[in-house]
Amino acid sequence: MDSSTKEKILRELEKLYPDARPALHYATPYELLVAVILSAQCTDERVNKVTAELFREHDTPEKMLQLSQEQLERYIFSCGFYHNKAAHILSASRDIMEKFGGEVPREHAQLKSLAGVGQKTANVVYAVAFGGDAIAVDTHVFRVSNRLGLAHAPTPEKTELQLKEAIPQSDWSKAHHWLIYHGRRVCHSQRPDCPNCTLKGMCEFYAATAPQRNEK
Repeated sequence: MDSSTKEKILRELEKLYPDARPALHYATPYELLVAVILSAQCTDERVNKVTAELFREHDTPEKMLQLSQEQLERYIFSCGFYHNKAAHILSASRDIMEKFGGEVPREHAQLKSLAGVGQKTANVVYAVAFGGDAIAVDTHVFRVSNRLGLAHAPTPEKTELQLKEAIPQSDWSKAHHWLIYHGRRVCHSQRPDCPNCTLKGMCEFYAATAPQRNEK
């Protein structure tokens, strides 16, 4: 795919989703960090219900550490993988208190140094909470970008690298949300709504599969 087509795709996504924003509810960088950890293989809607209860009394790392792992697990049980998520949240909270004076670090490398914080989580917090330039590749971003042809990569990590080459840095964080919105609203995992997609004329997936569905 040439650069002009990639630019047209980005501008169409921008037009479709001008108000794209994170679906997770949060008031501080710490709340965002916890919410993103909980969101792994869980819907944002479920996470928001859980954090609405959790953050009433445990909205800072200091307050979170008042909970035992078992107590935290009871709060977050419905998010799935609650053993690992509770351990990660408590370990990250301890790191924040002991290494960063109780404040979530603003630098990407420091975010990744927190226990349980990988590349995607660090990218989200860095971009959303602190305005940094980053592309967090979740399942929607991975699927949509590879279908469109913005990337041709077998893993989220390689997809991120290719998207950084395909997308101007000033659009990285916004494109992350555009791709998520398109994945949720149009380019579904099992049954993408290709006939009604305004990007289909530029989409490699549509070009490859339309003849099989007798579409034009």
